[in-house]
Amino acid sequence: MQIDTRTLNINDYDELVSAMRRAYPKMSEYVWSKKSILKLTKIFEAGQICITVDGKIAAVALSIVVNYEEFDDEHTYSDITGNYTFNTHSSTGNVLYGIEIFVDPVYRELRLGRRLYDARKELCEQLNLKSIILGGRIPDYHKYSHEISPREYIRRVRDKEIYDPVLSFQLSNNFLPIRVLKKYLPEDEASRENAVLLQWNNIYYSKKPNTMQDSTIRLGLVQWQMRHFKDINAFYEQVEFFVNVMGDYKSDFVLFPELFNTPLLAPFNNLSERDSMIELAKITDQIKAKISELAISYNVNIISGSMPVFENNDLYNVSYLLHRDGRIDEYRKIHITPNERKYYGMKGGNEIKVFDTDCGKIGLVICYDVEFPELPRLLADQGMKILFVPYLTDTQNAYMRVRHCAAARAIENECYVAIAGCVGNLPGVNNMDIQFGQAAVFTPSDFAFPSNAVKGEATPNTEMTLIVDVDLNLLKDLHYHGSVQILNDRRKDLYETSLLKDKTPII
Repeated sequence: MQIDTRTLNINDYDELVSAMRRAYPKMSEYVWSKKSILKLTKIFEAGQICITVDGKIAAVALSIVVNYEEFDDEHTYSDITGNYTFNTHSSTGNVLYGIEIFVDPVYRELRLGRRLYDARKELCEQLNLKSIILGGRIPDYHKYSHEISPREYIRRVRDKEIYDPVLSFQLSNNFLPIRVLKKYLPEDEASRENAVLLQWNNIYYSKKPNTMQDSTIRLGLVQWQMRHFKDINAFYEQVEFFVNVMGDYKSDFVLFPELFNTPLLAPFNNLSERDSMIELAKITDQIKAKISELAISYNVNIISGSMPVFENNDLYNVSYLLHRDGRIDEYRKIHITPNERKYYGMKGGNEIKVFDTDCGKIGLVICYDVEFPELPRLLADQGMKILFVPYLTDTQNAYMRVRHCAAARAIENECYVAIAGCVGNLPGVNNMDIQFGQAAVFTPSDFAFPSNAVKGEATPNTEMTLIVDVDLNLLKDLHYHGSVQILNDRRKDLYETSLLKDKTPII
């Protein structure tokens, strides 16, 4: 058996009529005219779809594109088709309107209807249309019309108390009922001239052109080798080397690790841990400005790991997002580890925020932060699609905490999570002796993603880069059609994640 999906042509007309009469035995006199099929295939060939089984027409779907704002939700079939002239079709319209779909009953066991709907959805996405809309028949309503209203009939079908061969199928294909259309198709006695206005929304739709093509984002992660630098210019050379490499590979983001500039602590080794970190903080602004120049020069957004900031006699662990257009954002680590408190007296930040970039909304947390699930959840609620996690871990068990928590955050928040840390040893710098790291990008766990939910990972404890492409459209599809829909299925009637302190700003 050979099954093919293709566009309809006028040579298919005789087979179309035969299949349609078998599909609508009680309406067999209302078949499509050859003139209408000829016009539809001329004005919108891509919208006229058929499925053949061993070369014979088995199923057909006909569509036009309309400017839906020109019609209200109480239209009739005659209204939407321009009294069957199809002059309402517009190449600049925003909605794919389904005007016919049927399957020859000989082939109904093959689930060809689902293939037709999938082809329509794919066409809607390719044409960047807002939605598919149609007036769906309710052919079994005549059995219940003396007892219940069309509205009640729709409710019972939706709740699976009644099976309707058309409406039940459309609901299973994620079409939402909008309203009842009265006198939609006068010749449809089985539906008592009623129809259900149904809508399927294209989650990829954007007013911007090429939205589908622009969905792939390239991430560049730096697995940074701890080494001594003779001066700050040598440090800049190493940073620029990695930015240059990522720029050559057209990366959209470069992620450096947490406290990756701590080799510059070496000259202050005679001081206490806190005092040496305060001295390092004195050049943070200088380093930030230099890396911002690199972001602009190499046309890449840079997340500068993290660096110490000394402000009002308090030390903070701060990461900077240096946009390629010159903008600068910052995030202050919120959850401070016992080690950071003990040796540096660091304080936690108090801003929970997502960042708008030229690649969409991203989140940024630092190391220990990712071990607190409520923080990334708040970012996800604000539209975050990629979470960046610079980290610094000394031992393998510390790294595994960050890794496993980061992977969990990707699944539970339907986002990508990128982590990057330092590797190697740094003798002669207090409290920075050893490092363990492995850069990685984690994904949700569903069919569209790798089976182990790891998009890519570096070789452990080796200086290298990891370059990974992630597709934001896969996240949209997961959100609406995933095997599980975590963000949608939360029991908000029982609990919610919210900011408890009014003093904590959301930006």
